[in-house]
Amino acid sequence: MFDPKKKRLAEKFYRAGSPFSSFPISLIEIPEMRVNGQEPPSSVVKTLLSHDVALFVTEKSLSHTKARRDCTAKGMRIASMPGITEAMLKRCIEIDYSRLKKDTLRVAKLLDKAKEVKIATDAGTSLALSIAGRKAHGKKAGIYTRKGYWGNLPEGEAFIAPVEGTAEGKLVIDGSIANFGKARNVVMMIKNGEAVQVKVGNKKHPLDNLLESVGRKARNIAELGIGLNRKAKITGLVLEDEKVYGTCHVAVGNNIGFGGSVDVPLHIDSVIRKPSLFLDGKCVMEKGKLL
Repeated sequence: MFDPKKKRLAEKFYRAGSPFSSFPISLIEIPEMRVNGQEPPSSVVKTLLSHDVALFVTEKSLSHTKARRDCTAKGMRIASMPGITEAMLKRCIEIDYSRLKKDTLRVAKLLDKAKEVKIATDAGTSLALSIAGRKAHGKKAGIYTRKGYWGNLPEGEAFIAPVEGTAEGKLVIDGSIANFGKARNVVMMIKNGEAVQVKVGNKKHPLDNLLESVGRKARNIAELGIGLNRKAKITGLVLEDEKVYGTCHVAVGNNIGFGGSVDVPLHIDSVIRKPSLFLDGKCVMEKGKLL
């Protein structure tokens, strides 16, 4: 499934995959979505469900949509690839998946056991939140071999939905922001689990305007993720940026598909560099290095 901006790349996937498939392969075009998390046309789900496997080769992310959830609930396997480029494929797909699996399971287990999280960076991030009772995701580590399995390609993150209403502090974004590209000194103020303000210098950042246009639920602190792909680098495309080894990302908006309770047609990740991560008071990552 693709949108106009990714048509050329989708056709390359089609040509590459066709000789190896004994089943029909379809090219399904949809309009480009305005933002990550926006629902595609309802007719798309019906078309998708006549297939067993789907590649979402799109400009904006469909990962956190009801459409994706409905498809995987019916057993479809999905690789979601929002913003994918050929350069990203060449750089980040051919990795040591056994090592990625080991790293991901290690971090996921730490998150599963923890209750309280604190994140700090030299750039000024100071954020606390609860993950008590929540379970980490990403444990498939890019291997989607069973019915209903899904995730990104490239892969490389362990992530979890914080308990709604618990996040407090400041996020200084110095990596990138989905939909907006590379970021520097963007400050997100967080109170009672919501991004109450997003600024760069003395000016409101466009992300704040986007959140305002969608509604209060869009301000929900939806996700904490840890990047674990050792070949990824920050390019301004969050699909890759959030996977960079030694980074963290915090998302706002929808988290109902991975253990949270907020359903809103938006999911925006923000990436920070070289974080120190504390779980129940114990440092498990120091300035981007797992301990």
